Amino acid sequence: MTPQDASELYAYNDWANARLLACAEGLPPEDWTRDLGGAFPTLLGVVAHVVGSERVWLLRWRGETPKGRPAWMDAPTPAVLRAELTTVERERAAFLASLSQEELDRPMSYTLMDGSGATLPLGTLVRHTANHSTYHRGQISSMLRRLGAAPPATDLLVFAVEAEEQRAAARAGAEP
Repeated sequence: MTPQDASELYAYNDWANARLLACAEGLPPEDWTRDLGGAFPTLLGVVAHVVGSERVWLLRWRGETPKGRPAWMDAPTPAVLRAELTTVERERAAFLASLSQEELDRPMSYTLMDGSGATLPLGTLVRHTANHSTYHRGQISSMLRRLGAAPPATDLLVFAVEAEEQRAAARAGAEP
């Protein structure tokens, strides 16, 4: 993974998170806490897990060892989730922009909440976190459908096409 790869991966990750969160924010408040079954039975729970995981992994990438989940996860609300996600995205973008290839390649030890851990290249951990969020975005999409909402497409292909269209429009606008 190169620094450019990491930046592009998280541009996609942030775009996909934003699309699903915007869709979910249109639901009535009671839908956020409706028990739909599964490991994270509520929409609020799975969105909180995604945001919390992205926060915890960013801390680990910085060399910290979080001992527990963020305090806001004890009583999350859609507004808290939006604010926390915005903060994570801003801090993560700054962190990723500061990385060199050597830093992405270097081995990094981490400890999970259960005390287990390993040592892997930072670039692998960066990929893991985005992949983890993608997995749970699939669950969020399914929950949104069961709640009667039409979740937006979050495929990387859709993101890439939209990004290319924006670049083409910017080029066309820049031409005399």
